[in-house]
Amino acid sequence: MARLGLPALLCTLAVLSAALLAAELKSKSCSEVRRLYVSKGFNKNDAPLHEINGDHLKICLQGYTCCSQEMEEKYSLQSKDDFKSVVSEQCNHLQAIFASRYKKFDEFFKELLENAEKSLNDMFVKTYGRLYMQNSEVFKDLFKELKHYYVVGNVNLEEMLNDFWARLLERMFRLVNSQYHFTDEYLECVSKYTEQLKPFGDVPRKLKLQVTRAFVAARTFAQGLSVARDVVSKVSVVNPTAQCTHALLKMIYCSHCQGLVTVKPCYNYCSNIMRGCLANQGDLDIEWNNFIDAMLMVAERLEGPFNIESVMDPIDVKISDAIMNMQENSVQVSQKVFQGCGPPKPLPAGRISRSISESAFSARFRPYHPEERPTTAAGTSLDRLVTDVKEKLKQAKKFWSSLPTNVCNDERMAAGNGNEDDCWNGKGKSRYLFAVTGNGLANQGNNPEVQVNTSKQDTLILRQIMALRVMTSKMKNAYNGNDVDFFDISDENSGEGSGSGCEDQQCPSELESNGTEHAGKSGSEKADSAGARAGPQLYLLLIFCISFLLMQREWR
Repeated sequence: MARLGLPALLCTLAVLSAALLAAELKSKSCSEVRRLYVSKGFNKNDAPLHEINGDHLKICLQGYTCCSQEMEEKYSLQSKDDFKSVVSEQCNHLQAIFASRYKKFDEFFKELLENAEKSLNDMFVKTYGRLYMQNSEVFKDLFKELKHYYVVGNVNLEEMLNDFWARLLERMFRLVNSQYHFTDEYLECVSKYTEQLKPFGDVPRKLKLQVTRAFVAARTFAQGLSVARDVVSKVSVVNPTAQCTHALLKMIYCSHCQGLVTVKPCYNYCSNIMRGCLANQGDLDIEWNNFIDAMLMVAERLEGPFNIESVMDPIDVKISDAIMNMQENSVQVSQKVFQGCGPPKPLPAGRISRSISESAFSARFRPYHPEERPTTAAGTSLDRLVTDVKEKLKQAKKFWSSLPTNVCNDERMAAGNGNEDDCWNGKGKSRYLFAVTGNGLANQGNNPEVQVNTSKQDTLILRQIMALRVMTSKMKNAYNGNDVDFFDISDENSGEGSGSGCEDQQCPSELESNGTEHAGKSGSEKADSAGARAGPQLYLLLIFCISFLLMQREWR
C-alpha cells in the first residue's frame, strides 16, 4: 500500500487540479459583455456576472456563454435595428442628394419663368404703354399656361403656342386696322391665315420648337429627380425576414456571448448576409442604371439645344421681334386677309378718328441691352446645376448592387477587408471560408448564411422597378424632343418597407428556429460548442488515472 501511495496521491492531485481548472473556466468573467450590454440601455439584471450553461440559446452557439435567454432576445431586436439603421444611413444620403437637387431645379425653373414674365411686362410697358396694358392678358395667359405645364402637365404646348399667336394676331390686326369694325367671326377667319401669311415672320415656328423641347426636357428632368428621390425613400425602409434577423444576430452579437466583444465580423461573412438580406434591393440595379443613363442623356440636352434658360431669358425680345415684323408687313398682311375674308366694315367717321387716336400702334421696341436683363434665377445657372447633377448621377449608378458592400464597409458592421484571420466567422475567431454569393434574388439559392425565398419577389420593389421603367421611357422621349403625358407615378399606397414578405405582427418569433442549416445551427454544432471548454481534458485525465491505478493493482 505504501508503494501505491505516491502514484495515487499524484493522480488525485491531478484530478483535483483539473477540476479546479474546469471550474475556473466555467466561471469565466462576463464583466465586459455585461458592460457593453448595459451601455445599450438594457437591464443589467439580464446579464450574468460569470459564464453560464447556454442550453437556452436558440441562435447563438451553446456551451458556456455570457448570454442569458433575455440577452439573446434583446440582441436579436438590436441587430435588426442596427441593420435598418446602417441601410437607412446609406440610402438617406442618396435620397438627400436627389431631394436637394430637385428642390434647386424646381426653384430655378419657376423663378426663371417669373423673371421672364416680369422682364417682358416691364419692357412692353415702357415700349407700348397703354396699348400693351389693354392687351396684357394675352401675354399673362401665355406664361400662366407655361407655368401650368411645368407644374401640372396636361397642356399641349404646340396647341397652346398656336393659340397665343392667333390671339396676338387678332389683337394686332385690330390695332393696325383701327378704322374698321371686325366681328368675332371675321377675326376667326383672320386667325386661319396665321400659318399661310406668316405675319410674325419665322419667330413663331422657331420659338414653338425651342419652347416645346426645352420645357419637355426641363419638366422631365425635374420629374426624374423627384422619382429617384421617392424610389430611394421607399426602398430604404427595410423590414428583414426572420431568417435574415437570425443571421444578423449571429453575425453582430453572438460573438459577445462567447466573450469576443472586440472581434468584428469577417468582411466576406458580412457580405453574404447583406446580399441575402438585401436580395430584393439588388434586383433594382438594372432598371436603376437604365434610368440614370437616361437622366444623363437628358442632362446633355439641357446643356445644349434644349437649354430652357437660353430660350426663356430672351423670350420678350423674340416676341417683340415678331410684333415688329407684323408692323412692318401690316399692309401686305391686311390686304391678303381682306382678299380671303372679305372687305371689313368701316367704322363711322366720328369713331374712326377717335379709334385711331386711342390705338395708334407706331411704337418700336427699343434695342436690347444685356445689362438690363434680370439676375440669374435662383442665384445660379442651368449649366452649373446640370454639371453638378451629372456628377451626382454618375456616382449613384450601381448604387443598389453596391449597397451590401457599402454596408459592410461600415466599421460598425464588419472588420476591414484585409483582416481575414482575426475576425468573427459566425462560430469563432477565425477565417471565413465560404465564397461570396452574387447580388439579387436569383443568386441567393446557395447563400450559406441566409435562407432566402428566391421564388417570391417583393411587391414594393416591383412597383419601384415599374416606376423607374416608366420614367426611363419618358426620359428617352424627352431626349428626342417629344412631348410626354405625365401622371404621378409616385402615388403608391406603399408605406411598407421592402424585403419583409410579412407584416411585423404576422412574422414568426425572431428566435423561432426555421429548421434550416443556415438560419439556426445543427445539433453537431451545439454538441461541439458544449464540449469546447475544459470538459474533454478532465475526462481524459480521469480515464488515465483510473487506468494507471488498475495497472498498479495488476502488477501488485
